[in-house]
Amino acid sequence: MDVTKILDAKGLACPMPIVKTKKAINELESGQILEIHATDKGAKADLAAWAKSTGNELIQSAEEDGVLKFWLKKA
Repeated sequence: MDVTKILDAKGLACPMPIVKTKKAINELESGQILEIHATDKGAKADLAAWAKSTGNELIQSAEEDGVLKFWLKKA
């Protein structure tokens, strides 16, 4: 996957991972991919809902050593 930018939101509680994601995705061009690393378990549902409501695409999510990873494609 061709990731354009990586956002480190580890250690941040809701709603900060979403706030940081919104800021980071605004800096990307349409079609570019943002990789997000978070530790807040609520981020899984929050990011999926946020992507759906903003028209961005949640391509994939995974968990590695307690870190949630998400890949968002900018609309």
